[in-house]
Amino acid sequence: MRFRSHMDLALAEARAAATRGEVPVGAVVADASGRVIAQAGNRTRELSDPTAHAETLAIRAACAALGSERLTGCALWVTLEPCPMCAAAISFARIARLHYGAADPKSGGVERGARVFSHPQCHHRPEVFDGIAAAESEVLLSRFFAGLRKP
Repeated sequence: MRFRSHMDLALAEARAAATRGEVPVGAVVADASGRVIAQAGNRTRELSDPTAHAETLAIRAACAALGSERLTGCALWVTLEPCPMCAAAISFARIARLHYGAADPKSGGVERGARVFSHPQCHHRPEVFDGIAAAESEVLLSRFFAGLRKP
């Protein structure tokens, strides 16, 4: 199987989230063959749901599409390092590979902060690939937050 990045779709979801007034984070789930089965952007404000992060929405849609609570063999592409809640969901869903863009030193749950996958209580640890399209992801986030701070 040939490697194919789906970060372009995740970035498109992040841009769409920003236009909705959401923090610009996007996520894509691809099956073991690389076919996209779900994609989402943040919708916490729209849905009044603090769990409606791009990752959880994409995981829910992928599970529904496959008719399973497990996404064995699947890969997740996300524009920002997942928070601890999303990292736990990734583990519970048994996602095989996590690809993410920008690091999140404040709220990250993978390489920073809680480091969910390094805990002995974590039953599944995906392969992690970071820094993919990090610069573009960081620009989306910094522009969004700079816009919130303008008078």
